[in-house]
Amino acid sequence: MLYDALADPDGATSRDLIEAYAAELAAALDGADPATVADEVGVDESVVVAMAAGDADGLSTVRLADAAAVLERHEGVPAEDIAYEVRDHLMMEMVTAILDVDTIAAEIDADLTGQEVQQALEGRTRLTLGELADIQALMIERTP
Repeated sequence: MLYDALADPDGATSRDLIEAYAAELAAALDGADPATVADEVGVDESVVVAMAAGDADGLSTVRLADAAAVLERHEGVPAEDIAYEVRDHLMMEMVTAILDVDTIAAEIDADLTGQEVQQALEGRTRLTLGELADIQALMIERTP
């Protein structure tokens, strides 16, 4: 469910992760009509088309909530639970990697403050797949 998209994440970069997210989303949409899925889950059709195509470049600005809505159809798990599990996993990785939100904000390419990182991890503001990949890559890099 996104946080475990790579079987062996050791040494993974943000790019590796966003490509893995793209592959997972494309597999979840295999054979589905993007227009139908977009209507069913309430996600913009162009976003669903990018997901179905496995377009890693097009997914960096896609919100975690939208990816979770699409995965809900495939996984049979509510989108809110999928997003919660991803965020919860990130918070557990923060402890393992000995990272705080200010360090994450300073180390990733996304233009976020520590407070914004905290809000994203708590689900109080949006988290894009690009930001997720950046944060997860930093955690992988810093995990002993």
